[in-house]
Amino acid sequence: MPLTEPILISSASTIFSSSIPHLSPSHHRLLRHETQPCNTSRKPFSTLTCQASPTTTPTSNTPSKKLKNRYELENLTTWLLKQEQAGHIDAELTIVLSSISLACKQIASLLQRSSIINLTGAQGTMNIQGEDQKKLDVISNELFCNCLRSSGRTGIIASEEEDVPVAVEETNSGNYIVVFDPIDGSAYIDIALTTGSIFGIYAPDEQGIVSDTLDEAKEKRFVSVCQPGSNLLAAGYCLYSSSVVFTISIGNGVHGFTLDPAYGEFVLTHEDIKIPKSGKIYSFNEGNFDLWDTKLQNYLNHLREPGGPAGKPYSGRYIGCLVGEIHRMLLYGGIYGNPQNEKAKNGNLRLLYECAPMSYLVEQAGGKAIDGVQRILDIQPKQIHQRTPIYIGSPDEIDKLVSYLV
Repeated sequence: MPLTEPILISSASTIFSSSIPHLSPSHHRLLRHETQPCNTSRKPFSTLTCQASPTTTPTSNTPSKKLKNRYELENLTTWLLKQEQAGHIDAELTIVLSSISLACKQIASLLQRSSIINLTGAQGTMNIQGEDQKKLDVISNELFCNCLRSSGRTGIIASEEEDVPVAVEETNSGNYIVVFDPIDGSAYIDIALTTGSIFGIYAPDEQGIVSDTLDEAKEKRFVSVCQPGSNLLAAGYCLYSSSVVFTISIGNGVHGFTLDPAYGEFVLTHEDIKIPKSGKIYSFNEGNFDLWDTKLQNYLNHLREPGGPAGKPYSGRYIGCLVGEIHRMLLYGGIYGNPQNEKAKNGNLRLLYECAPMSYLVEQAGGKAIDGVQRILDIQPKQIHQRTPIYIGSPDEIDKLVSYLV
């Protein structure tokens, strides 16, 4: 049955009901009852008007923020190209960083399958520091070296697992100097706990490495690699845990990319990370407590005392993998320490491969890193495998530590 023409009368509900003749009388009464206007002084003739639901209108004081589409993902490659276009890095450094990310993807894949493909356990060799090497220590080192060599943009490679810096063959070399720890926390591989890779990139060596004798060439490689962390152009780490997270800084902040296993790409998930100014987590290997300086012991005793607004002590959280420690600290704040002790006068961590790159990242995020006396990035290395004490974390926590150490 066709709809009848609506009759223009005083109630919008009557217009609706009279235009649909097949409604029952009870329905007509219901509509009239539920839509009675509050104002009894009605005009003899009214029309039905439509009004949009109220919305928040941006004012001049409220900047409009573009909502990000859930499908608008930015991967590492795209991000690097944008940085190159903006002039923050050059094309060669873009290629070097891409090659490092490829090595990290390969290492992540091997770690996930290590028990299945028999890559757990010791290799049966020792590195230059006298430490037993795991199978994946050796394999990961080769993966890093191969990716950097094939990039064609790397001149010198220095690894924690190598005795000396290695010069890339002249026919396939570039100028950038890359230092790295292929697997940090490799002791945890067999039990599937957190591990990671650390890297730092230095500027091209203007003097070059070409020399008349092998000894002179080796000496120049040492000089090229032994630079203070303040000279770093880029640094980062890759965390291998429940997620694979590639965190990087090229001197304009810290950014984190999570590996999407669905299509094998690092996707930007943590943009412009800023470390909290303070935190309630401290991380020290307290098994060495009795070997530490009395001033440091007093500081740690202070952290254990109830205090602060909540009346609670700091929480002790020791992972034992530097990558895991720094990753948590960047997001939650706090302090990590690997101090000198009676058995290790210079601490346990390597300056070039671990401390300098991580200090660079933390400072870029607004934190601080010291050796107890000076800034880590100001230390001039004298050896490629030099060790150093380190205290690193939120700026307020480092300042509090210094007040106890002075």
